[in-house]
Amino acid sequence: MDSELAQQQLWQAKLEALAEFAAGAGHEINNPLAVIINRAQRLLEEESDPRRRRELAAIGAQAYRIRDMIGDTMLFGRPPEPVPEACDLAATVSEVAEKLAEVFDATETTVELQMEDCPALYADPLQLKIVISSLLQNAAEATGEQGRVRVTATSVLEGTARFVRLCVIDNGPGLSDIDREHLFDPFYSGRQAGRGLGFGLSKCWRIVDGHRGRIDVSRTPSDETVCTVFWPTVDNGNDDK
Repeated sequence: MDSELAQQQLWQAKLEALAEFAAGAGHEINNPLAVIINRAQRLLEEESDPRRRRELAAIGAQAYRIRDMIGDTMLFGRPPEPVPEACDLAATVSEVAEKLAEVFDATETTVELQMEDCPALYADPLQLKIVISSLLQNAAEATGEQGRVRVTATSVLEGTARFVRLCVIDNGPGLSDIDREHLFDPFYSGRQAGRGLGFGLSKCWRIVDGHRGRIDVSRTPSDETVCTVFWPTVDNGNDDK
């Protein structure tokens, strides 16, 4: 028990150090990033040459990417306390998928939503959307051109506790043993295996864990990758409030 407690304390200390670093780096980096983004947008408005417009758009997009990485680091190191309420999972997934339509269209990825009638989740609405968006984008990146992503949700009972089991399934190349070992580690990337893990799954793990749920990744008999999230329902998640 002492060893387990020491490991937990060490892990918490690492998270705090990461959060402090991210906060300091964010303050120093976000200001010049804002200038770069603003100038790129102004130049883009005045530019008519197609090649230069693409280059300016790329500058802005990469600056936004740096900003988002800083934000993800802060979220992982010190996630905000969730403010949960009853959430309609099917409506939330549909909303997020619609906003990501351009991402799917760019690679001609087919997205299928198979959402059964499920009880309401007990979730912070914004954090739930972050999890769903990260899982869908990770799956879309994994499938490559003309891939397939399926989203299913069912209600399950574990003992006396009820959860919603959300599965995001893709037909991408899967994960190596090393990828699986570092699946939820921040900054780890599985791009050499065709999957851009990065901060996406680690961010999801932090949010799901904060809601007293759990997340895992496995393979189906038909060799598809399944990311499964067990999320408490309103009755289960609110039983001690």
